[in-house]
Amino acid sequence: MATTQFDPNNAQNLIEWDVDRETRKGLHALPVQTYWNLLEKVEPSNLKLTKIDDEIFEHTMNEFPELKEDSYAKVIKLDEEWMKSPEVDVVEQMHSYEKKVKDYNFGSLIRTDAREEYGEMNTIFVTRIQFYAFEIARNRLGLNAAAHEIAKAEAEKQREKQAKDNKKKANGKQ
Repeated sequence: MATTQFDPNNAQNLIEWDVDRETRKGLHALPVQTYWNLLEKVEPSNLKLTKIDDEIFEHTMNEFPELKEDSYAKVIKLDEEWMKSPEVDVVEQMHSYEKKVKDYNFGSLIRTDAREEYGEMNTIFVTRIQFYAFEIARNRLGLNAAAHEIAKAEAEKQREKQAKDNKKKANGKQ
């Protein structure tokens, strides 16, 4: 049986691959809503994301001292280029969590600006351990306070809308 070499430049784009990729993206995006719900209900300074939050926070702050500069500007507003730069290589530095954090290298979405909610223009794709490192730091340093207030206000608007809709339905049935 003759074998041929795979040429990625001439490979077909199979719909099954796209569907699978979209499904996987959805699975990783799901924790975003869960985390936003947590930010709504729990004061961020009291929020614990892993069993080893203290270790992750200390490691992150010690390994990347530049995160402490300018009142934690790089924690408040993530700089994707800085995170990927060869001098920093945040992903490489986080390999020590391979056996400590389940699925540490799986993808996750994170807000680029801690003062805003999740949205298309305020979201990037990072590894799970990067998500933990930055969100634990944001929570510990009080940088998610604005997000907490936004999430609470959003939830209150949603409850009011639901109550209004329920009232309309009840009045319509009479």
